[in-house]
Amino acid sequence: MTCLLAVESEKLDEEVIVDDVIKQSYGSGIYIEVDEKILLRDLLYGLMLRSGNDAALMVAKYVGGSVEEFVAMMNDKAKEIGMSQTRFSNPSGLDNTDSGNYSTAYDMALLTRYAMRYSWYRKIVATSKHVVRTNKKTYVWHNKNKLLKESYITGGKTGYTEKAKRTLVSTASSANLNLVVVTIKDSDDWNTHKSLYQYAFNHYTAYPVLKKKTFQVVGEKFYRSNGKLYIKNDVYLPLKNEIKGNLVGKVVLEKKKKVHNHEKVGYYAIYLDKKLLYQEDIYFQKKKTKISLGRSF
Repeated sequence: MTCLLAVESEKLDEEVIVDDVIKQSYGSGIYIEVDEKILLRDLLYGLMLRSGNDAALMVAKYVGGSVEEFVAMMNDKAKEIGMSQTRFSNPSGLDNTDSGNYSTAYDMALLTRYAMRYSWYRKIVATSKHVVRTNKKTYVWHNKNKLLKESYITGGKTGYTEKAKRTLVSTASSANLNLVVVTIKDSDDWNTHKSLYQYAFNHYTAYPVLKKKTFQVVGEKFYRSNGKLYIKNDVYLPLKNEIKGNLVGKVVLEKKKKVHNHEKVGYYAIYLDKKLLYQEDIYFQKKKTKISLGRSF
């Protein structure tokens, strides 16, 4: 979540001057120093590759203005994503307060799926080695995520706290099948993740259901007369190879008297028989106004 909010801040190329906030850090760190100058995106590499708790505090201070305000941002974003069983109390994830940080494997999967929308996030978590040169020293960081040696792994994050023990989030992709695995309190997490991915790749296929370039809504009049409806993503549904039943699509549009350009106006629901599998948001794009220039005689 700390990395995600930094990516969304659009400040990745800004220079951060490290301050005294890092003195509150303990546990794993990247050992940055007060008055050291480092790019925000490089702090994120130290955060995600090496679990730098000092980097987490500095990122929070820089992006949020204060660590306390950043934690509030974290909890607001968690609600937005739908992480209903999550509560953050610090930007590092350490169990350093009575309330600690609370979450579930499912909520961490929701967070990871959301974060993987961002190219910078995907690039950072997929990096095996990163070199940083600052005004004080040179760092060489190797990713703790050993799963990156597997060809299908696209990213992830390792973790450990006294309460959660070994934790691991990983992502993988093969033949348009994009997956997330999250484990908590698993002493054999590397093998657990690999076996779950192999099971999924062997038993599931990603079926193309919607294409953003060819998306159309048949029979709709109001939006069609004023512009067009579109979706932002190609949709592939992971279904078991021996699946039985019929996929059915249903368009649900809001009735609006006034609609703004690129506003969400409904969703496309996909059912397997009567079971809802997926919903993709539908947006409206206004027709371009043609401007005619008159002639003077």
